[in-house]
Amino acid sequence: MRRIENFITWREQHIREKDFVLFLSLIVGVLSALAASLLKAFIHLIQHLIETHLIAGEHTYWYMLCPMIGIALAACFVHYVVRDDISHGITKILYAISQRKSIIKVHNCWSSIIGSGLTIGFGGSVGAEAPIVLTGAAIGSNLARLFRLDQKTMMLMIGCGAAGAIGGIFEAPIAGLVFTLEVLMMDLTMTSVAPLLISSVTATAVSYLINGTEVLFPMIQVEPFVMNRIPWYIILGFVCGFASLYFTRGMNTLEKWFKRNIRSWVLKIGIGGVTLGALIFLFPPLYGEGYDVIRQLINGDSISALKESPIVHWGADDTVLVLYLIAIILLKIVASVATNGGGGVGGIFAPSLFMGAVVGFVVGRVINIFFGTTIPESNFALVGMAGLMSGVMHAPLTGIFLIAELTGGYHLFMPLMIVAVISYITILFFEPHSLYAMRLAQKGELITHNKDRSVLTLLKMDDVIETDLITIHPEMTLGELVKLIAKSHRNIFPVVDENGKFKGILLLDEVRNIMFQPRLYKRFTVRRLMTSSPALLLKDMPMEKVMDVFEDTGAWNLPVVDENKKYLGFVSKSKIFSSYRDVLVRFSDE
Repeated sequence: MRRIENFITWREQHIREKDFVLFLSLIVGVLSALAASLLKAFIHLIQHLIETHLIAGEHTYWYMLCPMIGIALAACFVHYVVRDDISHGITKILYAISQRKSIIKVHNCWSSIIGSGLTIGFGGSVGAEAPIVLTGAAIGSNLARLFRLDQKTMMLMIGCGAAGAIGGIFEAPIAGLVFTLEVLMMDLTMTSVAPLLISSVTATAVSYLINGTEVLFPMIQVEPFVMNRIPWYIILGFVCGFASLYFTRGMNTLEKWFKRNIRSWVLKIGIGGVTLGALIFLFPPLYGEGYDVIRQLINGDSISALKESPIVHWGADDTVLVLYLIAIILLKIVASVATNGGGGVGGIFAPSLFMGAVVGFVVGRVINIFFGTTIPESNFALVGMAGLMSGVMHAPLTGIFLIAELTGGYHLFMPLMIVAVISYITILFFEPHSLYAMRLAQKGELITHNKDRSVLTLLKMDDVIETDLITIHPEMTLGELVKLIAKSHRNIFPVVDENGKFKGILLLDEVRNIMFQPRLYKRFTVRRLMTSSPALLLKDMPMEKVMDVFEDTGAWNLPVVDENKKYLGFVSKSKIFSSYRDVLVRFSDE
């Protein structure tokens, strides 16, 4: 610790904070990429061992048992080792920014790697991306805390960790940047963009060195964009929007039901594991992240994507194939909720990509069947991923750039934009928040998507409290009060008892008509003249709640007390507005 103290002192004397932030963003990028590579290696190791020694490419009952084992191991790890909720990684980041002054717990730097690795490696129907984004954000937050950086910089380091995690796990630097700007709502200024770019690009470069430069979903069959297919892409955009709505509301409803009706964590393992195992046994494409299915669909290999199922066998006709894939679309959210609700750890990145590819493929196949067209179903599968991601995450730019970078499908930029934007606009009519944000918005805990409230989080009560008001006592006479009024430069006087507890307020306007009548000086006391305050503010009250109190009461000045109602000072709207402006200038400083 002494070495860190010495380094902090040396850094403050020799390195400008802006330069240090750029250096720290590079370190965050490297660590996020290493974490992403470690998680991928852990998942692949477990999958290799299972598929080699148990499943061995055949449809066996291990498809049912392995996901249950993974959920049980992850749940036990969380319950006995971590002893904290590590699910819903992106929501946790938004909560940390909104309610915890950008502080993320230290264990999040490693716990999600183990939990999600066990869950996904054994076949859990979720993704590794949200856990690794939480890991990257935790690395950024804790490094900023270690070097005693302010809250504004901690928020930026969380963004750098998230951008680095996306860049590292997907090898998609642009997607890492736009994800942070769209989903975490980081401000687009040069102060923020430069570190975010450094983290994202650095993480991608490190991932290239470790894993190679091949894209995650390479397109073998490349079909060029044709203008006369735009109407079909517009239809796909609307379908993706409604599919996103189903995904969002269905996932939210099922999660609430699981949490409300199943209390015992052991029972959750049993119900979640059995449900997931049964679904995967009947619908093998639901096994794991589903990336193999995506690769096959975007290359037109729908038969291999089915795998071997007791319901549908290879060589099924188009109608059976479409119905089977629609069933997979409807049941994907059930499989994902069963995984996480049962105690597993994973995110919705991969499920939204998987579901988008299947939706796009089905729409393409249905159009070809009923209209006799020859549109490329593989292109629709690829573009459908952008549509689902855009709708579920409320992040059209992320959907566009991520899919382009994941597939190398830059030649499909036009349909990617059409589908992503239409899907996003469609779901906005029904859901104002993404699945990540709606959990906090429903509790009134989301402020990252409101810039006014984001700035207010940087304000503290100590920044706005005023302590220069003269206190008076209830038994003080009007004559004694007049003497204090002559010394005061304020028109409001807090009334406190002998123990300093707040009793009320006295406004100069209330005594102005009698203060020049000496005959009344001993007749009136402060107790008769004082009034109650419309509300009291607590010393540890967040500034956004302070503003809510001002809005509800219509007051311009309010007293601040501690938990024992001892008077501490006053807060005025004018002081808040002045401090808000100063913070806003600093917060948006280029």
